[in-house]
Amino acid sequence: MANIKSAIKRIRINEDHRAQNASVKSEMRTKIKRVEQLVSESNTEEAKVALKDAIKKIDKAVQKGIIHQNSGDRQKSRLTKKVNQLGA
Repeated sequence: MANIKSAIKRIRINEDHRAQNASVKSEMRTKIKRVEQLVSESNTEEAKVALKDAIKKIDKAVQKGIIHQNSGDRQKSRLTKKVNQLGA
């Protein structure tokens, strides 16, 4: 355990940030799973609505630096492809 006052504060701040990042990442994953579930059920209309919501969450995670830009783009691309194949 740290003895220096500033190091103790950094530990506390890092812990707060870790918890906040985990919350955002968890919600993003939930939205992605929701889209995949609707695609597997062949529910086109709801999947399109859920896709917009998932893309919003992915973009927010990228903006906050929780996931890398390329990772976010890849996830959005794969989800969009699945939803588009459903409609075709």
